[in-house]
Amino acid sequence: MPGESVLISGFSDEVAPDKTMEQQFSVMAALGLRYVSMRFVDCGNGIKNVLQLEKREQKILKGRLADFGLRVSSIGSPIGKVKIADVDDGTRNRFVPFDQYLRDDVARAIEAARELDSKLIRGFSFYHPRGSDLEKWIGQSIDQLGQIAALCDENGLTFGVEVEANLIGQTGQILQRIHKQVNSRALLLIFDGGNLVTQGFSEKQIMEQFIDMLPGLGWMHIKDHVSDERPTTASEYVDEEVLNQFVPADRGATGHVLIFNELKRHLTEIGKRLHDREIDGFFVDLEPHLRGGGQFGGYSGADGMGIALRALCRLLESAKIEFELRSWPTTGLS
Repeated sequence: MPGESVLISGFSDEVAPDKTMEQQFSVMAALGLRYVSMRFVDCGNGIKNVLQLEKREQKILKGRLADFGLRVSSIGSPIGKVKIADVDDGTRNRFVPFDQYLRDDVARAIEAARELDSKLIRGFSFYHPRGSDLEKWIGQSIDQLGQIAALCDENGLTFGVEVEANLIGQTGQILQRIHKQVNSRALLLIFDGGNLVTQGFSEKQIMEQFIDMLPGLGWMHIKDHVSDERPTTASEYVDEEVLNQFVPADRGATGHVLIFNELKRHLTEIGKRLHDREIDGFFVDLEPHLRGGGQFGGYSGADGMGIALRALCRLLESAKIEFELRSWPTTGLS
């Protein structure tokens, strides 16, 4: 059972300018990782989101993962990054009737997770109409996320809801409410400090939100951002396409040193939660965006991912949290 240790993973498309499998997997394996999160990939037929891969491409991808000694920690899906209501709010976010969304998009995410032997699907909490009071939409978000979690549970999978600007679950406090009311073991929360810094929250506020998320915490995304010291409210819109001050996790405004010190105190408890879901362990998932990020992805380059990984390792060592990279003699996956 997982104890006071973590598993390091990363969004492999962040290292690859052409998004090919070989670019992604050769870099991630060389950095010493054993797990990757899959988002965009070229399996020989153009760049696609992992949800859009055909059966043949899924099999090719699975084979290449094995060739490089890699496993998929999570499906980096965009599930939940659609409008919760068919309202023209000036954004380009698409609306899909929820029953259709379950049948099509969510079903494809589940299929991808099953085919690639991942227990986790990353997702979001839906876009409320821009400028509207998000409190009015939390109930509908809870209902829809509950249905997604139930479908995942039927397939032995777990759905993680990431904290991010502009969505209904844009703060740790709101996600804690959603998690409590959905009340499903198949729905966990994903902390991302960088996504909170971009909203203008202080280090103290971010720590408070991390603590709020702990009862439902499933894994973490590791990115950070330089604070612009602007005041924030829960309804302030963030233009994700112009964000350009992402930095390694030991240089940003999240306060990862304090976050990891707090995490260490709870790893055993979290490990039991994950063990019950047959999840390999607690993932700290690198998504650095060091050369830029946007609404649906980001890029760091091979060197950027290496810089981000070394920063993460220093932070984990400082908190005395155990982790392991590939070493000699070779340590493969059983």
